Amino acid sequence: MWVFGYGSLIWHPGFPVAEQRIARAEGWHRSFCMRSIHHRGSEAEPGLVLALDRAEDAYCMGVAFRVAEGAEADTLAALRERELISSAYLETHVPVHCGGDSFDCLTYVIDPDHIQYCGGLALEEQARIIAHATGGRGPNRDYLWNTAQHLADLGIADPDLEWLSQRVRDLTA
Repeated sequence: MWVFGYGSLIWHPGFPVAEQRIARAEGWHRSFCMRSIHHRGSEAEPGLVLALDRAEDAYCMGVAFRVAEGAEADTLAALRERELISSAYLETHVPVHCGGDSFDCLTYVIDPDHIQYCGGLALEEQARIIAHATGGRGPNRDYLWNTAQHLADLGIADPDLEWLSQRVRDLTA
């Protein structure tokens, strides 16, 4: 069983990992396009979390995790509890490319028809929301900074997250 991580799964998979590889999912892009009312915001002040948003000619670099043998059922249950908390994500399999290999990975993509979907927000608006929101798993800015730092550590460039990280630092200084 392989799982594709593009946000917090990169730095906190929450399941036993037998192998991890840098992977590319085509036809999707990483985007702060989901309002978070649980983990990184509240109903009164929603935060933003990352999702895979479909986009023609786009791609998302992330991490493919191979789940440790024997842990597949527990991993699936844990991922569903974590990711399907509000039904804004859809559980699916996407093909990923790792070097010369291609295979399907379980992942969670945004439902563009869900009320929490907010694709197309300007980066400045995203920064202002992220700078101030806090949810059950802590400040929204920590989620952004952890993800951006781990992507950088892996050598995965994401100019939007890099810009957002600096802008949120400026807003919260």
